[in-house]
Amino acid sequence: MTTAVETSPGPVATGPRDPHDRAGRRLRSLDLLRGVTVAGMITVNATAGVQSLDKPVFATLLHADWAGFTLADTVFPAFLTMVGVSIAVSARGDAGGVAATRRVLARAVRLILIGLLLGHMFFLADFHKYGVRLPGVLQRIGIVFAICALLYPRMGMRARAIAAGGLLIGYWMLCLLPVPGGGATDLWVPGHNFVSWVDRIVFGEWRYVKGAFGYDPEGLLGTLPAVAQALLGTLAGDVLRRGLPVMRTAKTLLIAGLAGIVTGLAWGVVFPIAKNLWTSSFVLLSTGLTIMLLGLFHYWFDRDDRPARKGDLFGSFGRNAIAAYVLHEVASIILTGDAIQLPFKWLAPVTGTQIAALAPVALFVAIVWYPIAYMDKRGWYLRV
Repeated sequence: MTTAVETSPGPVATGPRDPHDRAGRRLRSLDLLRGVTVAGMITVNATAGVQSLDKPVFATLLHADWAGFTLADTVFPAFLTMVGVSIAVSARGDAGGVAATRRVLARAVRLILIGLLLGHMFFLADFHKYGVRLPGVLQRIGIVFAICALLYPRMGMRARAIAAGGLLIGYWMLCLLPVPGGGATDLWVPGHNFVSWVDRIVFGEWRYVKGAFGYDPEGLLGTLPAVAQALLGTLAGDVLRRGLPVMRTAKTLLIAGLAGIVTGLAWGVVFPIAKNLWTSSFVLLSTGLTIMLLGLFHYWFDRDDRPARKGDLFGSFGRNAIAAYVLHEVASIILTGDAIQLPFKWLAPVTGTQIAALAPVALFVAIVWYPIAYMDKRGWYLRV
């Protein structure tokens, strides 16, 4: 299977097989962590849809307006981290060849095109009511995947670590540049920075946030720290490829993840943790959390070679992530329907409105999961 965040695992030229070596194998931990992330993504987007109907929801299931960090803010960066992990884990001996390069570029283009199509479904239906937006989630994933998949076989572990650090520090310097034409730079205020100014110049009105201080959360220069995030993911993937005992590998990932969290929080004192700007502190914090979870999942699920159980909640989402992404985008219109809001009306007098608002969200997750689980049981996986 190939998904938006995974290259297909295959044989890796690593010499004699060590009994603990997991290079090139399909890791249950990675599938399940990806599945948890997909479920989180659907939950977060459905919660935003429910809120748009003027229903009160839990704030942690919504993205921070600017500086800050919520549960919702962990989802997209987790995908980018796992892009890097998957690139490393699934890399083949011919990854630097011409044919592999063509496959990487073709896959990236397809991801970008799918992202543009899904992002403009309503625009294509009504040109006058809806606008155009060029950046997007799958667009960023496609670009980051292409860059990191091309760099991985050409750069060693040390070089990729240095490159990631250089990108994060360099991006900080970019954010601090004065805004051309005047106006004070203030990284704690939305749009008052050089990176957002570039989005306004490059994308014009084809960006997510309009206005004099508009910006795009998947903007142009913000791709730089996103690449750094996936490069950090390749380092975690390298740890998984080493063939060390599971306990030792999990411990290494947990320590690395904790280091990322601490460094991100400390950096956040001077460089705000802000998803919409994709700040370097945000990258380290979110990458650290993802790698810590990967370490825990690796310890729990990769200690033996038990086959994956088809049709389960997280595994199904993880093995068919792109299908789940497409389906939840296409089906999102039902969130505004009366039928899916009925559980809210029934529960609100009993549980309160915030808890009741979780009911249509949970129902939407189940609606998306059912066909994905069926596809998983039948062995049907959407390839990109």
